[in-house]
Amino acid sequence: MREVYLDNAATTPLSPAAYSAMQPYLTQKFGNADSRYASGREAALAVLSSRDKMRSLFGGTGGDVYFTSCGSEANSWALKGVCAANYGKNNRIILSAIEHPSLLRAARDMEVFGYEVVLVKPDSSGIVRPEFVADALKGGNVAFVGVMYVNNETGVMQPVKEIYDVCRAAGAFYFCDCVQAAGTLVLSSPVADGMSISAHKFYGPKGVGALWLKKGARIERLVSGGQQEGGLRGGTTNVAGICGMEAAYEETCAEMEANNTRLRALRDRFVNIILSSLGGTKLVGSSQSRVPSNANIAFAGCRGEQIMINLDMLGVAVSTGSACSSGASKPSPVLMAMGLSEEEAASCVRFTFGRYNTEEDVTIAAENVIKVVNSVRRSNGHF
Repeated sequence: MREVYLDNAATTPLSPAAYSAMQPYLTQKFGNADSRYASGREAALAVLSSRDKMRSLFGGTGGDVYFTSCGSEANSWALKGVCAANYGKNNRIILSAIEHPSLLRAARDMEVFGYEVVLVKPDSSGIVRPEFVADALKGGNVAFVGVMYVNNETGVMQPVKEIYDVCRAAGAFYFCDCVQAAGTLVLSSPVADGMSISAHKFYGPKGVGALWLKKGARIERLVSGGQQEGGLRGGTTNVAGICGMEAAYEETCAEMEANNTRLRALRDRFVNIILSSLGGTKLVGSSQSRVPSNANIAFAGCRGEQIMINLDMLGVAVSTGSACSSGASKPSPVLMAMGLSEEEAASCVRFTFGRYNTEEDVTIAAENVIKVVNSVRRSNGHF
């Protein structure tokens, strides 16, 4: 049975370039980057080089890059750290209702310190309009604004540059979760005051990410006890992971345009087959403002979990939403914020394509989706 992996928004395989960059620092060049002897200095230089390259590719040269363990850590640290560093000045946190749980839950954690959390809903296409953010900003006293670049469930892109303009005009700190955008959209010109990425979303290793902050942005320490990351995040530096992330990101950015063109063709062919072969199906979210790799499809008469489980038995890996919320039994809050009913939201399946997918993958996946959906509908009494 040929396996087809269509959950690249959850994670991607490690690229050969990333593996090659990591290997020396896992074996012969294993020195601690904070040690003063030769192998430690060599590791420290590798981290310094990676930080400089990441800074130029991610956020531009005018900011600071802090290495983290993942995108979720970077998101949570950004919100809590920025609010803590400026505690007592403003007490309102504005987030889109479709943010990743790492931001939404971090914001709720801040309520015990007197912060008010304001959620801004998207329109029915999944887009958070700049005027919606502007309306929320009118109340003043804003400590933090968070609107992601690309939604992890729908792939819908947000008008982040326009949102940044609105926030700057109001004097509010704007943070953008770029985890799903990195490697697909250009980030070298800052789209926010702070941005996050995660290596395993663009063919880098798991366990490493980064937070970029503009020069002068204040953030409270995350981990005490060490001078790593400018004294803000103590702990042994993940040299191999950082080098692997930098190599993967550099490679992905270099191939971005060609890769996006190829992925769009694969995704569109898949969507056209499904929508033309199965009634009661629809693409969820904007068809125009969407990254080329993502297709979130609603299947009337089915539950997304039924489709996912049956496809898994046929060797096709897909998702019903965010990997970080995969254990949740309730329909997606993201999809319901867009106006879908509980039944519609529960019927959705996310298909996300990646660098190593082929035309044959599209054919096999589409054939199996059609077979599974028809079978599930019959068993559910939906004809």
